[in-house]
Amino acid sequence: MDLSNLQPAVGSNKKKRRIGRGPGSGKGGTATRGSKGAKSRSGYKNKVGFEGGQMPLQRRVPKGGFKNINRVEYKAVNLSTLEKLATEKNLEKITVADLLQAGLVRKRQLVKILGDGTLTKKLEVEANAFSKKAEEAITAAGGTIAKV
Repeated sequence: MDLSNLQPAVGSNKKKRRIGRGPGSGKGGTATRGSKGAKSRSGYKNKVGFEGGQMPLQRRVPKGGFKNINRVEYKAVNLSTLEKLATEKNLEKITVADLLQAGLVRKRQLVKILGDGTLTKKLEVEANAFSKKAEEAITAAGGTIAKV
C-alpha cells in the first residue's frame, strides 16, 4: 500500500441526495416536501411558537405572578462565615469591604447578617441589615453592630 492507491473504507462515502432534479431521479415533483401547505412553499420560515394558526400556547395560557418593583434584595452572610473570616484574617472589625475582598459579596450588593452559627469572638460588624438572632449573638459575644 502506498499513497497512489489509498481509498476510503467501503460505505463511508455516500453521494449527496439530489432533490428536485426531475421525475427520473425519484426525488422530483414535490422534492420531498409533501403536497401542499406552508412547509411546501419557498420562503417558508418556522416561526418560534407558531402552531399552524392555532392560538399559540404562550398566548393561550394567562400571565401569572407579580414582580414587586420595590423589593430590596440582600446577600445573606451567616455568623459562622463571619467567625471563619475573622479567624483567618485576624480581624476585629468586619465591614462590607472585607466581605467584598473575601469574595462573599459583589459590588453594590446589600449585605444582611443572619444568625446561623455561633460567634465566640468580639466583633465590630458593619452591614446593611441584621436579623434579630444575629444582633443578639453579636452583642452577647461583646461585639457591636453598625448599619450602613
